Amino acid sequence: VGTLQLLEACRAHLQDCDAAQRAAFRFLHVSTDEVYGSLADGAEFSEASGYDPRSPYSASKAASDHLAAAWRHTFGVPTIITNCGNNYGPFQFPEKFVPTLIIRALKGQALPIYGAGGQVRDWIHVEDHARALLGVLARGEIGGKYLIGAGEQRRNLELAELVCDLVDRLVPRNAGSRSLIAHVADRPGHDQRYAIDPAHVRATIGWRPARSLQEGLEATVRWYIA
Repeated sequence: VGTLQLLEACRAHLQDCDAAQRAAFRFLHVSTDEVYGSLADGAEFSEASGYDPRSPYSASKAASDHLAAAWRHTFGVPTIITNCGNNYGPFQFPEKFVPTLIIRALKGQALPIYGAGGQVRDWIHVEDHARALLGVLARGEIGGKYLIGAGEQRRNLELAELVCDLVDRLVPRNAGSRSLIAHVADRPGHDQRYAIDPAHVRATIGWRPARSLQEGLEATVRWYIA
């Protein structure tokens, strides 16, 4: 519904624009890799991947992608769609996975991990994602689709252990933070694996990630400590 309202607002705005303003206008729809469903080991999502959402959340995101494409075809709204993996970094909403881990580890509280923690996600620092979005706005093709990924796939349990080790190194404690990891019941519709092939955005936009997961996570933990 939010995407629909934005598309309609932009359609109305474009009707009042002159030719030069319309030529310069872009509607950048930032979406998620979750719209493509769950991957087998070794596979990666690409711009040619078919939609296969498995949860109500990912189904709603897939619907918003289709709305953005439909408003371009039907009404000429100049849309571009990007799909990205899991973001992390400063200022993230605290219920998300990485800030939950960091904040709870710093407080010595249990670190909840769904199921066995074997789900794989493709992680990217928010600043790398933002640079990619700016590149797509500047050089992307109207009607184009760009998958943005940093090639940093990790199991959820592995990521939790990385965060624990960073917290322990930067804020030494008597007991290791890994002992706080607590496995909880898995959530419904939990996809097993996501991974992105970023070849298209690298070749057409010239984007590359600037931060490895290790250095990006350390900077993020330091930010939360500060």
